[in-house]
Amino acid sequence: MSLHPSLQSYADAWTHSVEAILELVQPLPEAQWNLATPCPAWSVRDVVSHVIGLDCEMLGDPRPIHTLPRDLYHVRTDIQRYMEMQVDVRRHHTGPEMTAELEYTIIRRSRQLRNETREPSAALRGPLGTETTLEAAMRLRAFDVWLHEQDLRTALGQPGNLDSPGALITRDMLLAGLAKVVAREAGAPPGTAVVVDVQGPVEFLRTVRVDAEGRGSVDGSPSLGPAVTLSLDWETYFRLAAGRVRHQAVGDRVKTEGDAELAQAILDNFAVTP
Repeated sequence: MSLHPSLQSYADAWTHSVEAILELVQPLPEAQWNLATPCPAWSVRDVVSHVIGLDCEMLGDPRPIHTLPRDLYHVRTDIQRYMEMQVDVRRHHTGPEMTAELEYTIIRRSRQLRNETREPSAALRGPLGTETTLEAAMRLRAFDVWLHEQDLRTALGQPGNLDSPGALITRDMLLAGLAKVVAREAGAPPGTAVVVDVQGPVEFLRTVRVDAEGRGSVDGSPSLGPAVTLSLDWETYFRLAAGRVRHQAVGDRVKTEGDAELAQAILDNFAVTP
C-alpha cells in the first residue's frame, strides 16, 4: 500500500460507508429515490448525487456546467450553491443510472486511494477555491459519507453502522465544534463547565470549560460542579450536532440538569455543520 499510514483510517471509513450506501440503494424501486431524508431539502437521489459529485471532485473531474433553477429556496449561501450544483444536475437521473454512476465512482476512487503517494500535508483545492490538505479532505469525506449513509438509513428505515469506522471520525469532527457552541453561540460565562454525556453504540463523556477570557476547550475529564449536564444517546447527539433535527423534536431523548436557560441556549445552537 502506498497510502500514508495516517490516512488509512480515513480511507477505510470512506470505503465502509460508501459501499454500505451502494448496498442500500441498489435494490430500490424508482419511487424510493424520491423519499425525503433528514438532510434538509434533499431526497435519497439528492444525497447519493452529492456523494458521487464530491468524490468525482476528489478524483479531479471538472465540475458540471449547469445553471441552478431559481426556485431552490433552501439554497441561500455560496457554499450551498456550490454543493447543490452536483445534486441538481442529477435530479432527473433514474435509479439504475444513479447506482451505475455510484458504482463506477467507487471503483475509480478506490483505485486512486490505492495509488495515492502524496503526503497528508499535500495542498488541495477545496470548495469555492479554498485551500485544504489531503488529510483534511480525506477526513471530511469520511465524515460526510458516514453522515449521508445515516441520512439514507433513516429515510429507508434501515438502521445500522452506528458504531462503524466512520462513526468514530464523525464523533471527533462534531466534538471539535462543541467548545464554540457552548462558549460563543450559547454565551456560557467565564468559569463555566458543561458536561455532555453520550451513551449507546458510541459512548463518551466530554467537558467544555470556558476560561477567564471566554474561550472554550473540550476535555475528557469530568467536572465536579458543572453548570449544565446534557445526557443523550449517540444517534440523537449526531443528529442534533449535524443539523438533522431540532432539539424540540427529540426532547424526550435529551436529559438536562443544572442551569435551564444555559441548557436551552446550548441546545438551540447545537448544530455545528453548515
